[in-house]
Amino acid sequence: MNVLQEAQAIQSELVSHRRYLHKNAETGLVLPKTQAYITETLQKLGYTPKPHRGGVVASLNPTKTGKAFLLRADADALPIKEKTGLPFACKTGNMHACGHDMHTAMLLGAAKLLKQREKDLKGEVRFLFQFGEETLEGATLAIKAGVLSNVTGAFTLHVATATPLKTGTVVLAGVGEIAPCADFFEITVKGKSCHGSTPREGVDALLAGAHIALALQAIPAREISVSDPAVLTLGKFLSGVAANAIADKANLCGSLRAYDEKTRAYIKNRIKEIVKHTANAYKAKAETTFTSGCPTLVNDEKLRALALAVTKDLLGEKQVVSAEGQRGGGSEDFAYVSQETPSVMLALSAGSNAGGYAYPLHHPKTDFDENALPIGAALFAEVALRAQKR
Repeated sequence: MNVLQEAQAIQSELVSHRRYLHKNAETGLVLPKTQAYITETLQKLGYTPKPHRGGVVASLNPTKTGKAFLLRADADALPIKEKTGLPFACKTGNMHACGHDMHTAMLLGAAKLLKQREKDLKGEVRFLFQFGEETLEGATLAIKAGVLSNVTGAFTLHVATATPLKTGTVVLAGVGEIAPCADFFEITVKGKSCHGSTPREGVDALLAGAHIALALQAIPAREISVSDPAVLTLGKFLSGVAANAIADKANLCGSLRAYDEKTRAYIKNRIKEIVKHTANAYKAKAETTFTSGCPTLVNDEKLRALALAVTKDLLGEKQVVSAEGQRGGGSEDFAYVSQETPSVMLALSAGSNAGGYAYPLHHPKTDFDENALPIGAALFAEVALRAQKR
């Protein structure tokens, strides 16, 4: 049997992994149930996993050549209340709405497939089950913990749903920058509370925050070239405690995405300036804090060619879409890895509109076709096997 056939033979195990992780979705960097499950599963396969703040790492053939190839899957969820109605839905207010449960199950499957082919490996395969991807924190912590020591290349994938593509279709972007850099930020506005009937006696933080929200949209609309795309999003605005009281505080949270580092730096500086001076115009005070971020994600030319060959050989040319010249809008902290070592990332369809998967990533009703699990596991394993022969 080839790797794909072997992966299909363990589909029930992969489904079991995915459903446990889905039901017990955890967010951020502290994932006790997720970490314990990954660790126990790897130990049963004969690995010696090592936990750290950025996730869990395990190695196969760690001393064979001194060089390693990295396979990475993210494992954290989102603080979204699930509305899928699935029998294994998470009940804690968290949800694997971005498919990280799928990724982790696939990599656990690949760990099993590669363990069975250990004699075929010429060097080390390193597995990173990464936490804190949604907050863009985990990759840097993993790198600081030494996960990239002696690594000569890295591979990851991301599932997609609510697409026109049937389950198992691979989309492979071109060489170079394929996903934008990103920054999360928080704006704190301070005013002075008073009775709603006498607003002149206070400083309205809500009003100042509203004008800040509007003013920031002028940056990408009026200050950035159409040939240099950037997106600035404000997704959270909290202010006030009563209908008849002037708010003394306002809190706004947002994100910035761009492809050019100079543009990124320019917009970050302009956010700070506009926030400060707009607040001052309404007699309030405000400050901006950038909480986390990541650089652009880069596909390496040689590894992209290897991944393209693997996908075509395993799945057939009709199931592979080459998206050269196209770039995604979502950011991904695997970008930190791609800045340090040759890397490649691909997208794997795990549910089409026609197949009943109508909700996109990060939606409370999103779901994934579990028939994609063995395909992802096989891709992880086969890319690692061939990367050893480079």
